[in-house]
Amino acid sequence: MSPQDIETLFERFEAANPAPQSELAYTNPYTLLVAVVLSAQATDKGVNKATKALFEKVATPQEMLDLGEDALMDHIKTIGLYPTKGRNIMALSRLLVERFGGQVPQTREALMGLPGVGRKTANVVLSVAFGQEALAVDTHILRVSRRLGLSGATTPDGVEADLMKVIPKRFLRDAHHWLILHGRYTCVARKPKCQSCPVYDLCASTEKILLP
Repeated sequence: MSPQDIETLFERFEAANPAPQSELAYTNPYTLLVAVVLSAQATDKGVNKATKALFEKVATPQEMLDLGEDALMDHIKTIGLYPTKGRNIMALSRLLVERFGGQVPQTREALMGLPGVGRKTANVVLSVAFGQEALAVDTHILRVSRRLGLSGATTPDGVEADLMKVIPKRFLRDAHHWLILHGRYTCVARKPKCQSCPVYDLCASTEKILLP
């Protein structure tokens, strides 16, 4: 995809959704971090359902520690892999209290030093909570980026590196949201909804459904 086409692509995404938001429910950087850890191999809808009551009780790492592991597990038991995720949340909450004064750090290195926090989770927190130019690549973004021709890489890290190079700086803060929403609702894995795609004419994917 040419630089001009990329510019046009994101101009259209911006025009359709000027202020995209995460579909995960959260109240502050800490609850966002918890929600993103829980969202691995789970839907945002499922996570939001589980955290609604939890976040009414917990808003800080210390409050999570005070709640206790058993009570946390009871709140999140509907989410896949919840025992491991729950243990990681308790462990990262303890580290946040002990090492960071109860605050969520604002560097990728520090975030990735927390239990259960990988590069994708760190990038979501940096972007959504702190407005940094970070781009988390999930399965939706990997698929959309390859289909549109934004990246030819086959790994999340490779796609992230490509996107950071080709996306105009002014769009970087919101690019994650636009691409993930496009992949979640329009450029779906099976039978992409090409008839309603706002960037159909820019897409050269071999999976594109030809329209009359």
